[in-house]
Amino acid sequence: MNIHGLAETVSSTHRQSRRRSFPRAFTLIELLVVIAIIAILASLLLPALARAKSRAITLSCLNNLKQLNVCWYSYSQDNNDLIVPNNYIEGFTPTTNGTDIDSSLSDGLSWIMDNPRTDTTAVNIQKGLLYPYNDSTAIYHCPGDRSVVVDAAGNPLPSGQLRTRSYNMSQSVNGYPEFDDWIDQSVPFFKTVISIQNPDPTRCFVFLDENEDTIMDGQFGMPTLPFWPDANQWWDMPSNRHTQGANFSFADGHAEHWKWVVPKIYLGFMPQDVPGAEEPDYTQVRSVMRLSFDN
Repeated sequence: MNIHGLAETVSSTHRQSRRRSFPRAFTLIELLVVIAIIAILASLLLPALARAKSRAITLSCLNNLKQLNVCWYSYSQDNNDLIVPNNYIEGFTPTTNGTDIDSSLSDGLSWIMDNPRTDTTAVNIQKGLLYPYNDSTAIYHCPGDRSVVVDAAGNPLPSGQLRTRSYNMSQSVNGYPEFDDWIDQSVPFFKTVISIQNPDPTRCFVFLDENEDTIMDGQFGMPTLPFWPDANQWWDMPSNRHTQGANFSFADGHAEHWKWVVPKIYLGFMPQDVPGAEEPDYTQVRSVMRLSFDN
């Protein structure tokens, strides 16, 4: 082979090598097809992922309520079956038989001592009677609760800080009448765990995931038969953040997720009338509370 033939062969081999090194690129149509397939897969997967995330948040909230319930029961075991006091005693001077009590005595005399709307730390949670039984302040806050701390005028703080507490305790479990004569006369309650009946421990709720727009004190209240037998109003509202539902724990230790017929929407004032469509939800909540002294 002469030099010219050799050069020709080398050049041909080099061109073939270059062609092999640079495969054909996608056409515009092929690229659009791939993008369309990805979009279809995303549309199928994203709702499933969103549902999975929502379910995980609900389960985490239910776990928090179960842990608080363990603290609640442990307190009664250490105190001759007495249910932990449950009253809002921060910010006012309590009375007994018309006699003022030094408000400094209120520290440590209820299951919770904070105002979740304005407290920027968990200090007042730590003053509560249940805190020694589980020193995790995280169990007081629902992971789905995105409400933020506000100042005294009701304006959100610039930091956008999340609140420290999302849960309240039913007025039916020791509404703490020693600090409030009105409660003693108007709110039926169970003083000890063994006395819980009608509803029984499987149906008497202890903690719930309260609506972020109505939570303030530590007690979830409802109109009672001795005080207001014909009332058809929310005093406090359960939450709506778990796919239009809320979570509850019960005196026997289990927790449940309840789905609402209609959304729980705060209209800017309390008490709030219950419209007809909301009656099933309202009746369901009342069924797990003690509302009469006759039972």
